[in-house]
Amino acid sequence: MKVGIIGSGGREHAIAYYLNKSKKIDKIFCFPGNAGTAEIAKNVELDLNNFDEFKKFITNNNIDLIIVGPEKPLVEGIVDFLENNKIKVFGPNKLSSKLEGSKIFTKKICEKYNIPTAKFGVLSNLKDAENFLSKTKYPTVIKADNLASGKGVYICANKNEAMNASKEIFSGKFGKTNNVLIEEFLNGEEMSYFVITDGKTILKFQTAQDHKRVMEGDIGKNTGGMGAYSPSKLINEELDKKIIEKIINPTFKAIEDLGTKYTGFLYAGLMIVESEPYLIEYNVRMGDPECQTILPKLETDLLDIINSCCDKKLHEVNIKWSNKKSLCVVLCSKGYPDEYKKDVPINNLDKIELNNLNYLFHAGTKKEGNKILATGGRVLNFVSLADDFSLARKKIHTNLEKLDWQEGFYRKDIGFRVIK
Repeated sequence: MKVGIIGSGGREHAIAYYLNKSKKIDKIFCFPGNAGTAEIAKNVELDLNNFDEFKKFITNNNIDLIIVGPEKPLVEGIVDFLENNKIKVFGPNKLSSKLEGSKIFTKKICEKYNIPTAKFGVLSNLKDAENFLSKTKYPTVIKADNLASGKGVYICANKNEAMNASKEIFSGKFGKTNNVLIEEFLNGEEMSYFVITDGKTILKFQTAQDHKRVMEGDIGKNTGGMGAYSPSKLINEELDKKIIEKIINPTFKAIEDLGTKYTGFLYAGLMIVESEPYLIEYNVRMGDPECQTILPKLETDLLDIINSCCDKKLHEVNIKWSNKKSLCVVLCSKGYPDEYKKDVPINNLDKIELNNLNYLFHAGTKKEGNKILATGGRVLNFVSLADDFSLARKKIHTNLEKLDWQEGFYRKDIGFRVIK
């Protein structure tokens, strides 16, 4: 079987790595991939905005299955296009992907289906936003309505900060937007909750905690994610039941009422306030770096899970997991999430100890001759499994010290809430 994976990040390298373990796969293509995927797959540079060109490549190379890693192609309708051309594809369709593509779309679903979420206002211009913010309690949360690579969220301590955030969003910092979302600030602990569904059966796909802020202690600018750990310390049987009944099931009912079915991963970003779950946002794919944190715990063939999902036979699959704790630390280019140098060599990769408990997933890298170059803000993902989070983090720090990449930085406190 031949499989294609869309994306170039750590999530896509992790997916490729675990698919490569399947005896049923002959060849993997990555569009465009990175230096890590280049070791196990064929990286292909294609214009993914040109769906016809992409379809032609799939047909000419007899690719049996396409897996969509990032959100942008999903929101732009690549699944609908491939399905209409009788190409097997894993991921939600364009309408379902609005759960991530428009935060206001999701908020309206929450309102209609009584899904617990923060109180909110939708403002279509700066003057209305200012009037709304004059009556708002602080801190408050300002969000871009559209895709923003995990960076379009501002927690504002006062009206001045909130107005600056609104101005940045309306001025097009995250692309053209007609609306800004202003939400009440929920004081609790965040949790990432994952499920996979074929439109009929829903199976849980672990929990995680992501660290979005660039600096230690969870302060500083928002990033795509500086690290994560799994499972979340908050999850228990009672909370799990509440999340499914109050948030996940009503959401899929809403999608069904819109005349479609959801297929693929769904990632609920939650705030847990006094043992009650509130929906912050949805992502219509695996998180990054949560995916890199969760997949090493998976004991079932990933291809079997994805295939059964596409074939509407997810009820036949029993997903098995390791009981070990998993932790991921992201190594970033100095300057991220602002300006950083590109095409910087990374040496000493051969000194890192990798085995069935210690992993390295590439993100912003490329291979040029015998050299590995850093091309992105988030460069490498170091993951370790252990009986406790503290040991996992120690093993990661040992590998980071062996790499000794002077052009990068990482947070040394990933998992501080679960490590004494």
